[in-house]
Amino acid sequence: MQSGLSTVAVVGLGKIGLPLAVQYARHGRRVIGCDINSQVVEKVNSGQPHVQEEPELAIEVPRLVGEGLLSATLDTTAAVRQAAVVVVIVPVAIDAKHEVDFGGIDAATAAIGAGLQRGTLVIYETTLPVGTTAQRFAHILESRTQLKTGQDFYLAYSPERVSSGRIFQDLRIYPKVVGGIDERSTSAAVAFYRSVLDADIIAMASTDEAEFVKLIETTYRDVNIALANEFACFADVHGLDVAAAITAANSQPYSLIHAPGVGVGGHCIPVYPYFLLAGLQDSHAQIHDSNQQMLTLPHHARHINDAMAEYAIRRIEAVTGSLAHQCVLILGVAYRGDVREVAFTSAKLLQDALLEHGATVYVDDPLFSEDELRALGYSPLPAQLEGQVLAIILQAHHRVYQLLDFSQFTSCQVVLDGRHALDREKIESLGMSYMAIGDGNRAKPGMWRDRQVVSSILHEGDR
Repeated sequence: MQSGLSTVAVVGLGKIGLPLAVQYARHGRRVIGCDINSQVVEKVNSGQPHVQEEPELAIEVPRLVGEGLLSATLDTTAAVRQAAVVVVIVPVAIDAKHEVDFGGIDAATAAIGAGLQRGTLVIYETTLPVGTTAQRFAHILESRTQLKTGQDFYLAYSPERVSSGRIFQDLRIYPKVVGGIDERSTSAAVAFYRSVLDADIIAMASTDEAEFVKLIETTYRDVNIALANEFACFADVHGLDVAAAITAANSQPYSLIHAPGVGVGGHCIPVYPYFLLAGLQDSHAQIHDSNQQMLTLPHHARHINDAMAEYAIRRIEAVTGSLAHQCVLILGVAYRGDVREVAFTSAKLLQDALLEHGATVYVDDPLFSEDELRALGYSPLPAQLEGQVLAIILQAHHRVYQLLDFSQFTSCQVVLDGRHALDREKIESLGMSYMAIGDGNRAKPGMWRDRQVVSSILHEGDR
């Protein structure tokens, strides 16, 4: 039975789900968080946030638990029976073949359906391929109950638009995009978000259109970065400084070129373009084929951005010669600077490319312990081998690396600044070559301006 409009079930208490639960509880809702991880549930119920990147959680979780506004459970079905609103933020990922894996969210949806009550509003916030809410999830929910979507319960989609480390800030400033399965569902979802958020609300015509919004946002960034990377490669061939050129170009208000680098990581940018390219079901193969033919830029952008790791290694070898049997150090395994997460990090692509070239690869990351680095598949650099490192690649822009004493790497010939974050003069004063993606091959000796090599790296496999 439902306990009125005051109860919200948040399904998925991860890095976004827990802050959302806190946000709703702050606005007077009784929130039941649901998760399949018993340790997460136990921590929340004891007032301890398991998400460390949002400082506000350390204060708000114990306060809200103590006031009886926030609790957690392993029993999603039981929580849904008590809730007037269900918000779903369960991860959806891609597999090694870049195909969408719905396993976790399908199971969560089935559990929701088993407890679904008449008049309940179900909102999905997980990023999804277009059509997933209206077709896949509506079918699962209806198959677990005798209720009809749009008649007996409301169904909507509203993409999360927040970033780790600043979720509460983003919830305040970014407009909330909402689309329902029908007008009544849209109205119900808009009313809910107006009651728990301070941001503007943008109502879309359908769940499909709302799903499309998030995929457009993320794919735009991936394509833009790929364009910046191609500009960088052009700059290297022609002896130009791409950073200076992009800064000048962006002084015009209609230009917003992103920064080039050694790759793109994270939960979103390397993943969601594949959602845009994905067909929903085998029965929608014709739509899938049409998408693949029309959406050529996202496909090429993904390849270009992933190929930057190999490009970086070739740049280094133009100065050092072959890296076979040489020690190379990667600084930062996190996918983003000062964020303790490794989803689709470019460090993996760099390590794979280096190993292909025969190098011995070590890593450093102050956000992870040595045991954690080993568990992630990396080798921490032993102190006694610092003097054997031939080349260093800055992969993650952790602020601490700006203070790193590079003089300890006495055999280092080249530092590749993959995020344009280091002090060139400081590094060159140590007799090391400094290089950045798109710096016009200013590192000496070994200026690499091979157009054919650049083209083969960036475009091989695109067709």
